[in-house]
Amino acid sequence: MTAHLPLSAQIAAALDWWREAGVSYAYSDEPQEWLDEIAQEGAPPQGAPPPMMRARPEPPPPQPRPRLGGEVDQWPKSLGDFAPWWMNEPTLDPTGAPGRVPPRGPVGAALMVVVPMPESVDAQSGQLLCGPQGKLLSAMLRVMGLGSDDCYIAAALPRTMPAPDWDLLRNEGMGAVLAHHIALAAPRRLLLLGDRILPLLGHDPSQKPALLSLINQSEAGHGRPEAGTDASGIAVLVAQDLGMLLENPRRKAGFWRSWLNWPDGLDGIRD
Repeated sequence: MTAHLPLSAQIAAALDWWREAGVSYAYSDEPQEWLDEIAQEGAPPQGAPPPMMRARPEPPPPQPRPRLGGEVDQWPKSLGDFAPWWMNEPTLDPTGAPGRVPPRGPVGAALMVVVPMPESVDAQSGQLLCGPQGKLLSAMLRVMGLGSDDCYIAAALPRTMPAPDWDLLRNEGMGAVLAHHIALAAPRRLLLLGDRILPLLGHDPSQKPALLSLINQSEAGHGRPEAGTDASGIAVLVAQDLGMLLENPRRKAGFWRSWLNWPDGLDGIRD
């Protein structure tokens, strides 16, 4: 019957039959190239690998980070020039975040105290260690018989940081900056309150810090210091940071024993 129908009617009838069977599209088992690169403009030459197989270009190398503190020959030459430089030198904190706090105290102090970083409240007051840790330190110094004029108070970092990468900071030159700072302050003795500070000055962190040490200025990365800026002969006492002493008062007794066992004791500070 359908043989007498026109060809167009036969094709329409066949399509209707497939639609009623649930088939709306024509399918083929033969694989076909979906992305016909040859037909496109700029097709790769014969024998070139497909675009998906080409090696991706190497990303450009990252730009080297500036050395913390900048060029050594541009560092301050006196303690009076250090605090303004500490507050404004951009390479000391490439993030540009606010909150730097200056050190305080006289040159040639009987004791220089270095803490890892300012307290969180110091940025508002503009004075280093004006919070709970500062109150503890003031009480400790009174017991030691030392007043504010006898001490130079400083931090290894210019501002509070949530989780500083101390190894990176040392590799980028912060230890050299700290050694230079100590040399300019020229204290008779040095108290480091925090076990992350001494590695900045060249101590091997895998070894337990001795109670009595000397600054290894060359390992701190300072290189050849200028005349009058050598900190390598200053005796160092290392203790736990003030935050840990606040959390566990029993540790205060351990610190006091270390202080009394420091060769020459209090007489070495007061002479």
